[in-house]
Amino acid sequence: MSIYETITDRIISTLESGKIPWRKEWRTSGKTSGMPYNLASGKPYRGANVFSLLCSGYTSQGWCTYKQALELGYQVRKGEKSSPVMFWKFPDKKAVIEAKLQGKNAAPLARGYAVFNIEQLDGVPADLPFEGEVFDPIAECDAVVSKFMASDSHPTLAHGGDSAHFVPSRDHVQMPNRETFASAGGYYATLFHEFAHSTGIKSRCNRAELIAMTGFGSEDYSKEELTAEFAAAFLCAETGCSNEERISNSVAYIQTWISKLKNDKTLAIQAAQRAQKAADFILGRTFAATSEEEVAA
Repeated sequence: MSIYETITDRIISTLESGKIPWRKEWRTSGKTSGMPYNLASGKPYRGANVFSLLCSGYTSQGWCTYKQALELGYQVRKGEKSSPVMFWKFPDKKAVIEAKLQGKNAAPLARGYAVFNIEQLDGVPADLPFEGEVFDPIAECDAVVSKFMASDSHPTLAHGGDSAHFVPSRDHVQMPNRETFASAGGYYATLFHEFAHSTGIKSRCNRAELIAMTGFGSEDYSKEELTAEFAAAFLCAETGCSNEERISNSVAYIQTWISKLKNDKTLAIQAAQRAQKAADFILGRTFAATSEEEVAA
């Protein structure tokens, strides 16, 4: 089984249990915000790796490989099961040149790794170097919105009416008035979802799914919707804002995604890749890949 299938099957299994892994009360965790992070480096996991780790159901967001645990002086308890993450192995310059000489392209390869949660380890100190800071999620959300709307490339934004949507032809996000939402978290999660759609136009992330989208229920619509769902989740994790109230935990919603993910085992991974780019664009963040990075995260 490929790492694509392994992570997708974890997401499907979680959906089948009635839980939506990209919808949760994001707990802030110091420098890593609400994201699962690596105990050795402090770096948050990205993309599909976020949802793979959330499917594990642990309260803590700290993770590491078996080797890293030993290097940190921790011990994985006997009988504990690991969780999968994926990294991309990028070809070096020599491999790229050799491939070109053969008329080929040197493509990156997805590699799987096994990691363990803090709650599966013995010897972990009470105070960890990457946890402990506390901040206001709503203030963080405001900061993200203000920064994006002040950037060189952003949609117009207006409030009013009873529908939240993005109009590609006008590059415009329309939102209901903030007071109509049940919570501030619900408002920002919805706004982040529409902001994510706005990154798909040609002058930004240039997503074919948004550009070719023909209407509700189409294949391109589903791909774009999942991308926006994932991107909103990343932004909520970044700010520590809950997105639990953005969508209903309905049987129909869950069954729809179970069906689509079963039919296309690459859908979740690819949507997570696109979503990470969308979230990074909104945050004004660049991500430079090294020879081995979790670009799918």
